[in-house]
Amino acid sequence: MGVSYRYATDDDLTFLLCVYRSTRETELARVQWSEDQKQSFIDMQFQAQRDHYTRHYPDALWLIINLNEVSIGRLYLERWSKELRIIDIALVPSARGKGVATAILRDLQAEATETNKKIGIHVEKSNPAMSLYRSLGFKTIEDKGVYDLMNWSPPRPEEDSIA
Repeated sequence: MGVSYRYATDDDLTFLLCVYRSTRETELARVQWSEDQKQSFIDMQFQAQRDHYTRHYPDALWLIINLNEVSIGRLYLERWSKELRIIDIALVPSARGKGVATAILRDLQAEATETNKKIGIHVEKSNPAMSLYRSLGFKTIEDKGVYDLMNWSPPRPEEDSIA
């Protein structure tokens, strides 16, 4: 499909801010703020999210998703001993709905199967991608209020032989 990754750098902050904002546009459309107020809010929230992620996931991979050498999103991933934790995954609007996220998640499922790890991710209940996660076999294991903690486990060898 032409999907590749590279490590995010400080030069990517403007792009990452734009990706973040694209995930909040529905919320921003509901408020009667000026564009300056909206952007100030987004700047503050983006920085708060970055601070939270770096504090709680110090060993994470901070990746830029590329499609045919063009930056289209972000994947923040931590590889724990028994789990691949997707901290965050987001694509720019023009890359959504084209199979890119499915390809990324299937690649992570292949890695998890090879390493006998689960995949975990917190997904906002109203996130349109919820149906994608469910179609790929992710299950809600804990209700976290606004979010569901979802999990995917590789098939057990005996499940493969039965199927």
